[in-house]
Amino acid sequence: MNAQLNEWLELILRWAHVFAGILWVGATFFFTWLDGRFAELKEKAASASPDEQAGSQVWLVQSGGFYLVQKQTHPQRLSPVLHWFKWEAAITWITGILLFGLMYYHGSYLVSFEEPPISKGAAIGMSFGMMLTAWIIYDLLWKFLKVEAAAIVISYLLVVLAAYVSCRYLSGRGAYLQVGAMLGTLMTANVWMRILPPQRRMVAALKEGRPPDLAEGARAKQRSKHNTFIVLPVVFLMISNHYSGTYGSRYNWVILSAVVLMGWAAAKVIRRA
Repeated sequence: MNAQLNEWLELILRWAHVFAGILWVGATFFFTWLDGRFAELKEKAASASPDEQAGSQVWLVQSGGFYLVQKQTHPQRLSPVLHWFKWEAAITWITGILLFGLMYYHGSYLVSFEEPPISKGAAIGMSFGMMLTAWIIYDLLWKFLKVEAAAIVISYLLVVLAAYVSCRYLSGRGAYLQVGAMLGTLMTANVWMRILPPQRRMVAALKEGRPPDLAEGARAKQRSKHNTFIVLPVVFLMISNHYSGTYGSRYNWVILSAVVLMGWAAAKVIRRA
């Protein structure tokens, strides 16, 4: 491919990827914050007067306007216009995978320049295999293991294993981007396979006059919660190739594992804010 064309393509993909990611992450954390405010209102409702309960709504002010938001778990009627937040996730993942492919599969960053442990072709196969396997294991783990603490510990140990394997066989930059691509794939699959389908079924039930299955809504909310924890390490990993002290360290897989844990801790604090 012509070098100048390659550079422009990389720039356009990176631009689209970053902008779509801003929209996706921003919407995710806005709704996380909003849900937290409704949880606070619910806790206060038991001791509130009828007038105060009637005011259990969230007021917002932005750009000179005032907005009143009310959460309805059992809506009596459904607006003909629903605003879905889904294409941000799809565009972020598509542009990210294309950029990863352009720079690391087509380019020369996936394996080390000198004496790589495996060939570039084998590394590409390993990369695809790890992304697919990561989703299957994660989805089954959180679908069938009912003890949340155990699922969290196992999930983290699997991330550490993925970090070690990636750093062992790929270049430092390739390893960090590989783990970031894996986690980003989990987030996108959560949106399109575990969040949107239940929401569509709940909307269909309301349109037909049936009560929606709130258990489905709870499961979708769990995956949305996961995404708020996953996204902080993903953002770090996506920008890590500018800082050789991380991926270039002899302890790069340890640093990567620690950053994931730090990201999860930060997300827990942000979710309570």
